[in-house]
Amino acid sequence: MKRKYVLGFAAAIIIVGVVLAILQADRVKEAFSPATSVWQDRADEAQAEFTKSFWDDKRGLFNNAAPCIAQLCSDPFNYWWLAHVVDVLVDGYERTEDSAYTDRLAKLYQGLLDRNAGVMINDYYDDMEWMALAWLRAYDATKDERYKSATLELWTEIKTGWNDEMGGGIAWRKEQLDYKNTPANAPAVILAARLYRRFGDEADLAWAKKIYDWQKKNLVDPNTGLVWDGMNRMGDSAIDKDWKFTYGQGVYIGAGVELYHATKEAGYLDDACRTAANLKTDFLSPATGMLPSEGDGDGGLFKGVLVRYLGELIEADPEQQELIELLQTNADSLWEYGKSADSALLSNSWAQTPDAVVQMSTQLSGMMLLEQMAKLEK
Repeated sequence: MKRKYVLGFAAAIIIVGVVLAILQADRVKEAFSPATSVWQDRADEAQAEFTKSFWDDKRGLFNNAAPCIAQLCSDPFNYWWLAHVVDVLVDGYERTEDSAYTDRLAKLYQGLLDRNAGVMINDYYDDMEWMALAWLRAYDATKDERYKSATLELWTEIKTGWNDEMGGGIAWRKEQLDYKNTPANAPAVILAARLYRRFGDEADLAWAKKIYDWQKKNLVDPNTGLVWDGMNRMGDSAIDKDWKFTYGQGVYIGAGVELYHATKEAGYLDDACRTAANLKTDFLSPATGMLPSEGDGDGGLFKGVLVRYLGELIEADPEQQELIELLQTNADSLWEYGKSADSALLSNSWAQTPDAVVQMSTQLSGMMLLEQMAKLEK
């Protein structure tokens, strides 16, 4: 009797598990039904709020925060935040084909040149990579030759960051050429692989592979796929293993996906999937499945970068059901709890209401999540 009872109880547990799985699958399926436009409407609302609350038409730039407070509106010059603005505007244009986005891109392009002494180049290699990736996407979407030229000019400069300190890798900045980190290397892989796919230069593919090999060898845990932030920051060759950020995972995932597309070698996609699977261990809340808040400032952008490249991985491997559910869980919470009650201003924590002043970085991350959901829905 005891054995029958145990078997019956086990069978009941299995049935409950199957039912819950079916319900979850139905919820995700319903959320992305072709007949719905819930997330597209929400992305539209957030895009409109972003323009309304952050855009400064006089400067041709977006302000650092909303509401805009004195000099903090324009200082400091958050170059890398603005690179992600380009990306988000491209997201909106690709989704809607609304010329308002291309008009804004053109004004922003000129605003960046005006603010940056007539050039796109700066002293941080990672910043230039974000900007090059963004303008390459803008070129793909619009075929505006200015954006292609900016991308290629930046790529030429970025390659000067590679040196033999720490066995290779691209430096973080020009004043610290021996400090190598994930944000300066994994995005460079994405850029080089995309340039190869667009324009067919074998040298770009060689760069992508070389940088990827260095990144994987030095800044990825071989046991888990966790991506570490950097090495030799203090001049002691140490790896910052305690610096675990969502965007580091995101760009390494993106690097694997892009090299998979460029080479059709499954190993790159396997690397991306492994790092994505590790999010559950090192980043997601066990109780809620939520990604962590990484603060405001630069940290406000981190989750958005991860979300963008999770979307790229899902597109390459549509069977990534757990990643789709991850995005669904976080987006549901953002819209229910992480949005202002009377506007589409968004929080750096996707589980609580925004601060009184919302920074541009924070707003961008939330918008990237909404745009990814709209893309999945569409």
